[in-house]
Amino acid sequence: MTTRVWCALLAASAAPSAAALYPPLAPLVAGVGAGSSGGTDWRYFAAGGVSAALSHGYTTPLDVIKTRMQTNPRDYNGSVPLAFRRIVKEEGPLFLLQGLAPTCVGYGVEGALKFGFYELCKPLFKGVTPSPVADFLLASVIAGAIASVVLCPAEELRIRQVADPAYAASTLGALARLLREGGPLASFGGLPAMLCKQVPYTMGKQVSFDVLCSFFYTTLALALAGGDADRLDPRARALVPFLGASCTSLVACLLSHPGDMVLTEYFKGSKRAAVVAPPKGRRRSSAIAALPPPPPSSTLGALRAIVARDGALGLFAGLQARFLHVAAIIIVQLVVYDALKQVLGLPSTGSH
Repeated sequence: MTTRVWCALLAASAAPSAAALYPPLAPLVAGVGAGSSGGTDWRYFAAGGVSAALSHGYTTPLDVIKTRMQTNPRDYNGSVPLAFRRIVKEEGPLFLLQGLAPTCVGYGVEGALKFGFYELCKPLFKGVTPSPVADFLLASVIAGAIASVVLCPAEELRIRQVADPAYAASTLGALARLLREGGPLASFGGLPAMLCKQVPYTMGKQVSFDVLCSFFYTTLALALAGGDADRLDPRARALVPFLGASCTSLVACLLSHPGDMVLTEYFKGSKRAAVVAPPKGRRRSSAIAALPPPPPSSTLGALRAIVARDGALGLFAGLQARFLHVAAIIIVQLVVYDALKQVLGLPSTGSH
């Protein structure tokens, strides 16, 4: 049912009569989130920043496992529990917190910008297309692009620290080495790769949560409160953001996983840039042939490297670990975000 609802919403501009197939869709398609004015309200930025830092911080161990499975699929090609045990055995339990500092800081700022600019852009794009869902998608593209610029340095630090434990002894040491070797703008070479991940992720997360919460409020109101969402029992109202976030996590993960693979491949490759000169003489040609392929120097190069090495399915390597990671992030993040909005005096997502 959820799949049919999502498809009907995306097709609303081309087939307005689709709402007649299921009554709860009528008010949803007519004006999903119409009461959410958005705008330059600091409360959206604050709630987004706190919820993002919290949700990404506590899932750092899952992120470490996921990154190891992506950067070294031949050694970590089993299940998530097996990868967990191997990391603890070889690196120690504290390695599961590798990259915690850049994760919390980077995603805290990124979350503030993503949620804040999404709400800022929603009224700006209102009415641009016949479909409110399409308007929300446009707003999410802008928000995801802005947040990606801030996230680039933090994500490169995290990936380098996890992919290569010897890269630096601390986050500050990793930052100093990154600046020393590549300069202050080095991380932004991966901006196209970051956009490949973050824009689809933002589209899947922000828009799906808005649409699904509106759907669940409308459906529960029809079933339990005679169509009036304001009369819903508090327990039913509390269930809405959890249901919306749970479904949203699947959409966001599937949309952004190929981009996440490309991003990881791009940043991982830069640590292999140093090439040892082959010996002279007869063994020179065989030594050259034995050298690893050069690291990708572009987003397209990273994509080609993955496909050449593992085939098209390589773009979905580590999907199981990442889905657990994304679900753990998004469910907590969106539930906390919705609760913080209400504490700060804003309406619950999808309730108006």
